[in-house]
Amino acid sequence: MINAKYTALFAAISLGCSTAAIAQTLSKADYQAGKDAAEATYKSSKADCKKFAGNIRDICMAEAKGRENVTVAELKAAYDPSAKSQYDVRLAKADAIYAVAKEKCDDVSGNIKDICRREADAVRIASRADAKASMKTVAATSNANQKSAAAQDTANKSISDARLDANADKNDAAYAVAIEKCDALAGATKDSCVKDAKLRFAKS
Repeated sequence: MINAKYTALFAAISLGCSTAAIAQTLSKADYQAGKDAAEATYKSSKADCKKFAGNIRDICMAEAKGRENVTVAELKAAYDPSAKSQYDVRLAKADAIYAVAKEKCDDVSGNIKDICRREADAVRIASRADAKASMKTVAATSNANQKSAAAQDTANKSISDARLDANADKNDAAYAVAIEKCDALAGATKDSCVKDAKLRFAKS
């Protein structure tokens, strides 16, 4: 449900990032040219943002910076393909989405703003956790493919541990959102909300 709320932000951040155009391995010259183009586009977008005021300008600036960071990360992944560079792309997207979401939270106040920020945090944590688990899975599988059956067992354990860690991070983030929502309540209703949240997310 939280992820769906930010789906539009993924599209906004990806706008202008021509993944298909840089899908194959780049030469060093093309990589540098791409970075220069991304920087020029960012400067142009930043100038365009100045026609706005207040939080609209802040959101515009966050979107512009996010697009640049994602584009540069994708260029690096095309220039130097690896599990790490793909991980960096996913982190860049997660951070870009988070930056815009956090700015949008400034349009509201009080507990609604607190919940908004907690939800933005949860999406970022979940995205980062999934990216980390994916990178560890790729690395473990690659190492095991080059070694013995015993190494495969070790890899499987590493993959399992990575997924457990990711799930734990996401569970903690979702619990934080639930508790923040309880703060809007009072008395017995709040106590019941907190109790239900602890039960749902296995917190003592």
